[in-house]
Amino acid sequence: MKLASRSILFFSFAAIGLQAQNTAHWVGSWATSQQIVEPQNSLAGDDLHDATLRQIVHLSVGGSALRVHLSNAFGTAAMHITSAHVATPLKAGGSGIDVVTDHALLFSGREDVVIPPGAEYISDSLSFAAASLSNLAISLHLDAAPLQQTGHPGSRATSYVAAGDMVAAAEFSGAKKVEHWYIVSGVDVAATAKAFTVVALGDSITDGHGATTDGNDRWTDVLARRLQEKKSTRNVGVVNQGIGGNHLLTDGLGPNVLARFDRDVVAQTGVRYVIVLEGINDLGGLARMENVIAEQHEELVRRMIGAYEQIVERAHAHGIKVIGATILPDMGSEYYHPDATNEADRQKVNEWIRAAGHFDAVVDLDHLMSNPQDRARLPPDYDSGDHLHPGPTGYKVMGEAFATSLFLK
Repeated sequence: MKLASRSILFFSFAAIGLQAQNTAHWVGSWATSQQIVEPQNSLAGDDLHDATLRQIVHLSVGGSALRVHLSNAFGTAAMHITSAHVATPLKAGGSGIDVVTDHALLFSGREDVVIPPGAEYISDSLSFAAASLSNLAISLHLDAAPLQQTGHPGSRATSYVAAGDMVAAAEFSGAKKVEHWYIVSGVDVAATAKAFTVVALGDSITDGHGATTDGNDRWTDVLARRLQEKKSTRNVGVVNQGIGGNHLLTDGLGPNVLARFDRDVVAQTGVRYVIVLEGINDLGGLARMENVIAEQHEELVRRMIGAYEQIVERAHAHGIKVIGATILPDMGSEYYHPDATNEADRQKVNEWIRAAGHFDAVVDLDHLMSNPQDRARLPPDYDSGDHLHPGPTGYKVMGEAFATSLFLK
């Protein structure tokens, strides 16, 4: 009995010691949704055999320390990262780093880490002056390619692949360039006690299709800059959990929203708000089908509304407020070819989103982003050219639509 008592006391003191090491207030400064990387976006096995990935991410809120999330969420076997470094890039769209800022990441005090299949791993805390709205270079060395790659194809940022262990190299000469992210899933920063994170949950319009590569001009980037401009919201981080081709109800490119909600929203560090802009691909999918009867349109609208209700219910269970955004117009889309019936479905869904009592707040992007001469279409100045996705000008308008006061309630 005495031995058992001493064991309990020992573990109690150990737990207290561990708690003391984790007193930093962490918030998400950058993140991206993970999915199985499609064959056309994956790297060849030889590219990742004894190779270094250097990937550039754009932080929102700053802090005095950071930690990096690595993901093997869709891997089918354990993945070995032999070394990982972070540094400040010299410029956007380049592999060069300021070597003075280069630091190794550790995992339970070790330089390497083995990430089990289906898992995410968070690095140890690293003292690092992470400035708000700055870029961060994350370099990972792998000794062997993952059997199934986990990543985010729609990076809108250039990544670099070089042979050998180059995690501390000042620059990657002759590196392979790709516009995708692999393995990296988030960066947390140690911020003030009042800091928190806003998650943007969406499809390609949130992911930034039509934005400028290495330009950081998605609507979420615009929102992050606006929050940093005001003293009252300088403690608010924004993380983009958009996936191109994503759906509320079915798997497309990446898991459906309800399937990924826990990982991409609830599990995000310091999350207090989620902005939901999803549904255009569900509506568009029906537009691509022939001989659809009225009952199928009614069922789609009903099921989409049910998915929104599930999002609100699950978010509120974790103390997360939900901001609903109405779905943008897409008439003339070269991909979906919607007709008047599909447009009526969109209006019904948007009417439900606007109605009081469903979301904690609503931002009417449909009204803001519709052509005054034809409310079913994007204005030419906002259109990327495919009549579905905004371009940088449109994304700027979207990012400015969210009053910063929304995040003070």
